[in-house]
Amino acid sequence: MRKNGRKNNELRPIKFTKDFTKHALGSVLVEFGDTKVITTASVEHKKPKWMEQDDNRGWITAEYSLLPSATNTRCSRERNKVSGRTHEIQRLIGRSMRACVDLEKMPELTITIDADVIQADGGTRTASICGGFLALKCAVEKLLASGELQENPIIEPIGAISIGLIGDEILLDLDYEEDSHARVDSNVVLTKSGKIVDFQTTSEGEPYEKSQMDELFEIAKSGIKTIIDNYLSD
Repeated sequence: MRKNGRKNNELRPIKFTKDFTKHALGSVLVEFGDTKVITTASVEHKKPKWMEQDDNRGWITAEYSLLPSATNTRCSRERNKVSGRTHEIQRLIGRSMRACVDLEKMPELTITIDADVIQADGGTRTASICGGFLALKCAVEKLLASGELQENPIIEPIGAISIGLIGDEILLDLDYEEDSHARVDSNVVLTKSGKIVDFQTTSEGEPYEKSQMDELFEIAKSGIKTIIDNYLSD
C-alpha cells in the first residue's frame, strides 16, 4: 500500500479548475495530488515567422516553467537560457497539443500553451499536458462562439500520466518520492482512441523485460482513459 492508502494502479486525487486566471482565453489550475500547475492558452492572430506564406495552417506551441518555490529547495528562474530539461518538456507539450488538432482548421492563429508549475511533487510534465489540453479546449470553445474559428480543430482529447517500476512493482502516477526511487521511469501520452503520441520509458538501473514494458503501457493506458473520460471529454 502506498502513501495515503493508494493502490499501485490508482491515480492521485485529481482536480481541474477552469477559468483560473482572468486574461488568458483558456486557463486551468490542474492538481495531481500535491503537484499543481497553472496552464493557460493564449491566442495570437498570426502564424509563426518561420512558416511559409502559402502555408495556411495555424500553430500550437508551449512554454514550461518551474517556479522558484515549487520545490522544497528554491530553484533559480531560467531568464536567459532554458535548461535541457525545460526545452524537452516544452517540446513534448507542444507536440502533444498539435497531435490532437487539425491545424488547417485554425488558419492564421498561433496558440501558446503556458504551463507554470507552482508546486512540484512528481508528474509535472504529464499534468501540464492534461491541463494544457483542457485550457486549449476552453480557448477553442470561445473562439468558436465568437466566430473567430469556423470549425472545431480538436480531433479528440489527449491525456498523459507517469508510471514506473519500483523494485518489482508497477506504480501508476508517481509522486516525487516514488519517482526518485524508480528503477524504470515512464511517461505516456495517448489520445482518447488510444493512439500513441509519446511513450518514453527509461531504465535508471538494471535493464527491464519487454513484458514489463507492455504491462507499464497497459496500466498507463487505463489511467489515461480514466482521466480523459472523467475530466477532459464533454
